[in-house]
Amino acid sequence: MGRRGFVIGAGLAGAGLLDAGAAPPVHAATTTAAGRPHALRPEDLHGPALLLVPEVVLLATGPATGQAVLVREGVFEEVGPVERLTGRHRELTPLRLPGTLLMPGFVDAHHHLTQSFGKALAYGQPSEIFTTIWEPLEKALDEDTAHLAAKLAALESLRGGFTTVADAGTRAPVDVAVLAEATQQVGVRCVLGKVVSDGKGGERHLERWHGTKLVHPSLAIPVPEDATAAVLKQTADLCAEAGAVFQTHVNEHLAAVERSLKSVGRRPVAYLHHIKALGPHTLGAHATLLSPTELRYLADTGAAVSYNPVASVWKGNAVAQAAVMDAMGIRFGTGTDSTRGDGFRLVEAAETAQRLTTGLANGDTVCGAGALWLTHATSLSADALGLGRVTGEVAAGKAADFLLVDLRLPELTPSYDLSWELVRMADRDQITAVFVDGRLRLWHGWPTDWDGPALVRRAAEVGPQVVRKARLRRVNPHADRAGRPVARART
Repeated sequence: MGRRGFVIGAGLAGAGLLDAGAAPPVHAATTTAAGRPHALRPEDLHGPALLLVPEVVLLATGPATGQAVLVREGVFEEVGPVERLTGRHRELTPLRLPGTLLMPGFVDAHHHLTQSFGKALAYGQPSEIFTTIWEPLEKALDEDTAHLAAKLAALESLRGGFTTVADAGTRAPVDVAVLAEATQQVGVRCVLGKVVSDGKGGERHLERWHGTKLVHPSLAIPVPEDATAAVLKQTADLCAEAGAVFQTHVNEHLAAVERSLKSVGRRPVAYLHHIKALGPHTLGAHATLLSPTELRYLADTGAAVSYNPVASVWKGNAVAQAAVMDAMGIRFGTGTDSTRGDGFRLVEAAETAQRLTTGLANGDTVCGAGALWLTHATSLSADALGLGRVTGEVAAGKAADFLLVDLRLPELTPSYDLSWELVRMADRDQITAVFVDGRLRLWHGWPTDWDGPALVRRAAEVGPQVVRKARLRRVNPHADRAGRPVARART
C-alpha cells in the first residue's frame, strides 16, 4: 500500500459519495443492475462468482473509487475499472455496494488460540506471565476444551476482521489437529504452529497439511532457550526447505534477554544469528528489546518480526521499534498475542505505541500515517507469515480474503484521508461481512452457517472450569488499593 494520503477532495467527499448531510441507512444497502436500491442480504453474497462494485476498494496503492472486483473459486480473478469488468462479464449481475469499502482482511501475525479462556486474566500482571498464567492454563486443557478455546478465539478474530491468524504453538497436551479443525469450522485461515523443542515431529507436521486450503503448517520453539542449538538450527532449516515459517519469541522481556546472556553469552536474536537460524523463514515474536546490532541482523538476513503493540501495553517490558524497522527495511507484521481480536483497534494501537514511545519525543507528528499501519496489518503481515503470494491484498490471483466495511457512519463522516481514518476511527462494529477464500463467513458479526452464540454460551460455562483446574498464580492487581475508598460519582 502506498504511503500517500487519500485526499477526499478528489475522492469520496468531493464526489459526494460520503454525504455528511444524508441520513445513514439503517442497514447496508446495495443496488441492482437496474440501479434500484434494496437492503443487502447474506444470500446476495453467495454464488460461484461475484462481481462486486463497492464505493471504495483498498488497493496496494491506497483507497480507490470506480473499481470492481470479480471473485471466483475462492480468489480475486480480476480487479479493475468498473466499466471494463462489467463490460467483459455481461453474464454476471454487478452487485453495487454504495457507502461500502472492500478491503483485505487483517492478518494476525502472532496468536495463541488456546489461551482464549484466560485473556481477561492478563490485566495487572508482571511480565513473563507465561510462567504463571499461560503454561498452567494450556496444560489444563484436553482435546475438547482445547478445541472449544481455539474455536472461540477464531470466532473473535473473524469478528474483528482477521481472515488469517498465526498460532505460535500450543503447550496443551493435545494433537494440534484439534486447532486445525476448530479454525476450519470457523472458516479462518490459520498458520498452525507445532512446538518441536525436542526436535521431534517437525517433518510430519509440515507434510500433514499438504493440500489443505486454510491450514498452513509452521514449526515453533516458544523461546530459543527451550531447545539446543542443534534443534534450533534443524527446525529453521526444515522450515526453510518446506517454505514454512519458524516461529519463536525473541527479546520480549528483560529477564529473557538476561537469561540468554548468562546461558549462551548472546542476546536471543544475536544467538539465532550466530547459529545460523535467522533467515527469511524466521518469525520472531515481539522483539521489543533489540540492540542496534540485532536490528542490523534482522535487516541483513530478511528475518521477520511480529509487532504486538497491545501485548506490550498489557504485559510487556517495552514497545518494538516498528517505525525504525520500517525505515530499515525489516519485515514485520502486526499481531494480537491473544489480547483482543479487533483488527482496527490493533492498527490504532500500532500507531499510538510508536507515537508515545518515539514520535512525541522526536516531534514526528506523522508516525507513518495510516497507510503504513494498514499495510503492515494486511499484506506485510501476510509476507511475514510466508503467505505474501496467497493473501493480504485485493489483487488478481490472491485469495479472496476480504471485508465489507460500512462507511456511511458518523465516525467516518466527513472523510479526507480514509487510510488514516480507518486506523483512528474505525472498529469492528463497522464490518458488515467477512469473506475467507471467497466464502461469506460472517455477517454483522455472526456466522451464517453455524451457531456462534451457542459457542459463546458454552465457552462462558467451560472457560471458568478450566481456569479453576489450572490453579493459576496471579498477582492481585488491586493490592496497592487495599483499604482505600472506592471513588464515587458526584451527584
